[in-house]
Parts: sequence; structure tokens; C-alpha cells
Amino acid sequence: MLTTEEKTQAVIAALEDVKAQKITVIDTSKLSSMFERMVIASAQSTRQTKALADNVVVKLKERGEKIYGREGEDSGEWILVDLGEVLVHVMQPAVRDYYNLEELWSKAQAARPKLAQAPK
Repeated sequence: MLTTEEKTQAVIAALEDVKAQKITVIDTSKLSSMFERMVIASAQSTRQTKALADNVVVKLKERGEKIYGREGEDSGEWILVDLGEVLVHVMQPAVRDYYNLEELWSKAQAARPKLAQAPK
């Protein structure tokens, strides 16, 4: 079984194999008890989106990792691959811009210290 870091690096390598663009890793370990890393990547077509998600699944299974779920393959605009402590989002650029997960999670990170210091 891979560590979170090893799993994240394996995901990045799998995405780079199929020429993913704008790969971003967000450390969510202090923001969510459900997962520790979120990897976001862009694809230029629905065919590439599916190929990227497929490659992540194949490469991680080869390393003995369990795939907990895959969603979004029907449209191919946004595919989520659930690897337990690592979530992978493969998105078309327009969808990625619209949902802007990087900004959403960075705002959550910025708000967290304030929440932790709230008066009792």
C-alpha cells in the first residue's frame, strides 16, 4: 500500500503520461477528514479526459491500490477518480474555470485558522 505522498506522485506521473495540463495538488489534510490530497488536471477534449482518468486507474491498480469510485465518464467534461485519501479531478478547461476548485479550497484553508480560534 502506498503512502499518501507516493499515491499522489503516482497520480501525477499517470496524468503526465497522457499529457494532462495545469496539474495542481491541494493539501486538504487539515480541511477534510475524508481525503488528504486533491489533484486537479485539465484535458483538451472529452477523449483526453477519459484517457487521463483511465490511465490513473490503470497505473494505480498496477501498484496495488484500490479504486473506490469513478464518476462523470458519461459526459467526459469532468471525471472524478476516488482513490481514498487522494481525489483526482480531470476537467475540461471551461468546467475547471467555472467551478474553480483551487480558489474554493484555498478560501477554505484561509478560513480555517479563524474557525479554530472562534470564541467558545
